[in-house]
Amino acid sequence: MKIAITGGTGFVGSKLTQKLINEDHHVYILTRNPDKHENTDHVTHIGWLKDEYAPWDHLPSVDAIVNLAGESLNSGRWTEERKKSILDSRIRATEEVINLIERMNPKPEALINASAVGFYGQSETTTFTEETVQPGKDFLANVVAKWENRAAKAQSLGVRTAFIRFGVILGEKGALPKMTIPYKLMIGGNLGSGEQWMSWIHIDDVIELIDYSLKTSSLKGPVNGTAPNPKRNKDFGQTLGNVLGRPHWIPAPSFALKTILGDMSTLLLNGQSVIPKKAITHGYTFIFPELNPALQSILKS
Repeated sequence: MKIAITGGTGFVGSKLTQKLINEDHHVYILTRNPDKHENTDHVTHIGWLKDEYAPWDHLPSVDAIVNLAGESLNSGRWTEERKKSILDSRIRATEEVINLIERMNPKPEALINASAVGFYGQSETTTFTEETVQPGKDFLANVVAKWENRAAKAQSLGVRTAFIRFGVILGEKGALPKMTIPYKLMIGGNLGSGEQWMSWIHIDDVIELIDYSLKTSSLKGPVNGTAPNPKRNKDFGQTLGNVLGRPHWIPAPSFALKTILGDMSTLLLNGQSVIPKKAITHGYTFIFPELNPALQSILKS
């Protein structure tokens, strides 16, 4: 197959690209800086999101597009300017993908659009599946709802569209290395009350689920990209401490995290229990359904 990827040079995108190359597909990576990357027999870099680039003139007919573009949520304090950047980066990239699809003839069979469990809002008591159609009322829920709404325009163009709502992605990059720091300093413990849910997924399952979504014509609409066994923060932390051989004992008070991180503290102090009902129903088998083996594979390898 021929597959176009936005965000293809990031943590998830680079691993997905390697997976697709190994399966002998050709990957077209849409990037702001194509000249910084070397093209190969299986990878072509195409410029986009700058006025001087017209990707529709360089991208051949492709079987699918994977949209992973968007500014990281956990790389800085959430000022009002930063919140705007988080939203705008996702909306602009997705609208550019739709613009590209509108110009393509023939059109791709599928658009696999990254999304997030933040859609559901925050709860310590509710379990969410894809059957929950009403978004939450906080900042992240608003971002995700607008993000998915833009991507859904592909459906009206005859393109099968799936929104994979990822939880916390566990891998050698991203959130996990930051989570391990307090434990390595012997000061790990609950964040706030520790009762908030963490819906997580191993990076290997992220890549396999995207690949599965590309190949499974019946998968469309929201697809929860989370392991089937979410954990409360206190249990996640205890498991992480055990894997690292470090104690889980010193809690980080909510007020301190809010003071240090501002609104970004909601990523740590609030959460949601999300179950991947649709993926399981459609036959996807998780490589790492349980947390301990998932952490072992990353931190002990």
